[in-house]
Amino acid sequence: MNKLVKLYFLFLFLLGGCIDPFQVEVPEGEQLLTVDALIHSGPGPHRVTLTRSTTYGSSFQALIRPVTGATVLVRDEEGKVVFLAESTESRGSYFTPSDFSAEIGKSYTLFIETTEGRLYSSFPERVEGVPAIRNLEARTLVINQPGGSPARSGVQLIAEINDPADQNNFYFWRTGPAVYVLQTRPDLFTPRPTESNPSRDPQPKDCCAICYRTEISNNQSLFIAVDDDFNGLTTRVPVAFVEDDGLRFVDTYRVDVSQYGISQEAYRFLRLVKQQAEISGSIFDPPPATIRGNMISLDDPDEVVLGYFMAASEQTSRIYIRKDELTFRQNQSIVPDDCREVPGAVLEPPLDWRP
Repeated sequence: MNKLVKLYFLFLFLLGGCIDPFQVEVPEGEQLLTVDALIHSGPGPHRVTLTRSTTYGSSFQALIRPVTGATVLVRDEEGKVVFLAESTESRGSYFTPSDFSAEIGKSYTLFIETTEGRLYSSFPERVEGVPAIRNLEARTLVINQPGGSPARSGVQLIAEINDPADQNNFYFWRTGPAVYVLQTRPDLFTPRPTESNPSRDPQPKDCCAICYRTEISNNQSLFIAVDDDFNGLTTRVPVAFVEDDGLRFVDTYRVDVSQYGISQEAYRFLRLVKQQAEISGSIFDPPPATIRGNMISLDDPDEVVLGYFMAASEQTSRIYIRKDELTFRQNQSIVPDDCREVPGAVLEPPLDWRP
């Protein structure tokens, strides 16, 4: 290395040693009220969830705070008011009375007052009718993974509906709590080694290998539709996907699907949320946008309020899926313990278990 190069690197070293660190102060992002609310024509209680979310820059950070102690009520177009009570187990969640249900053809408005005295309101939402689900079918869906990774798979649920011809219909589907037969291996139980019991040998348990497990089944994507292409026709629409985790489809799986008739404005909101959620996430994608819903601040019209208050009609259908109906299944996951040790699992099936 010649002298010029040595002097150059020495200069860079000395220069770097003389630079003081630059302290960057990042201000806390604005806390935005987020409303997740759906009332419908089915039995209650119906839930309204209130949170505040902190944002930094254009990236949404997972700093979520429940909004507790608020006064939450729903008023219909005739002035009838229903107050919601906050759950003692789920902070920030408010529930209607169990005997409340929305009426088709009526409009409803959500009102919120926080403990700070800030007032919020939704725009009125009209409850539109929705046809019944004529049939619910399960199809095996295999999703190949890049790079030779094992394929994912599960069950896609297809609903058959007779769409009314006299109106433009907007649909939204949700899955309810699911129940399935859980099989475990208590004969393989091996306790965690301790100083007093250092053995790593299996210590089989006498019970139990078969339970019935209840879980909250949430779609990993939004399932929505508008009848522009099937107005007045009988059609079949994908309404849910349940992934095979190696336990759910070992025997029998049961799930309820709720079909909602929503307003055109609610459909547009859900479509934007779906499009944003399905962005691939590459560096060429635009940053996530703030999607305004139908909630506003009555104190400050410029305040951004996230989320949506939906009022909808509901039709529900139930399906039992047996293991032999799947054309592809994941390898069974081994749970080396009493099945009652798995959260949500009990020995007796639900009273309405009729596969």
